[in-house]
Amino acid sequence: MDCLKESCLFEETIKGSRFLSELFPCESQSMARDLVKAQKTKYADATHVVHAFVIGSGAEILGMSDDGEPSGTAGRPTLDVLKGRGCTNTLVTITRWFGGTLLGTGGLVKAYSGGAKQVIQKADELGLFEELVEKKDFCFTADYSLYKVLKKNMEQFTLYDVKEEFAESVKVSGKVRGDEFDVFAAKLLDLSNGKVRLPGQARQ
Repeated sequence: MDCLKESCLFEETIKGSRFLSELFPCESQSMARDLVKAQKTKYADATHVVHAFVIGSGAEILGMSDDGEPSGTAGRPTLDVLKGRGCTNTLVTITRWFGGTLLGTGGLVKAYSGGAKQVIQKADELGLFEELVEKKDFCFTADYSLYKVLKKNMEQFTLYDVKEEFAESVKVSGKVRGDEFDVFAAKLLDLSNGKVRLPGQARQ
């Protein structure tokens, strides 16, 4: 199962109507709602902002909306394409500016499913999908000399979005691959002589 790392867009014009297809990483239904709301605000002049999403470790949470297009002609075809990619934690919005020519139900299905396919294909070509792995948050504070030791050993693990804040001491936060968390936490605890214990770490 893959998930999206970065957003991506594809634009085309069909019989005068402009279609803007956009993919977004999305990890929850509330995040999906916020993203769709932001799109509608951003494109307030658009005729429709159709969306579909697949969320969850097993791609078990699904959602879609035709946003005023005839029922079944927009959200469903878009969702079907998204499901067919075998990805999760991904939202697609397809924004339409009506160009004056009616496309008919068949034309709408083709336009929306086509837009979804094109933006997913572009994301694939750009390498924007990655394997879905569980990630656990970590955060700790250490003095500078200790952090030099810890940092060298942290390179052995699969870490994401690591941030360092340097003040009187060093505050470090980020994510670690879920199946590496226990070993990672134990290593920090050992190297720091018990000074660095991660939240969620099992007691020894």
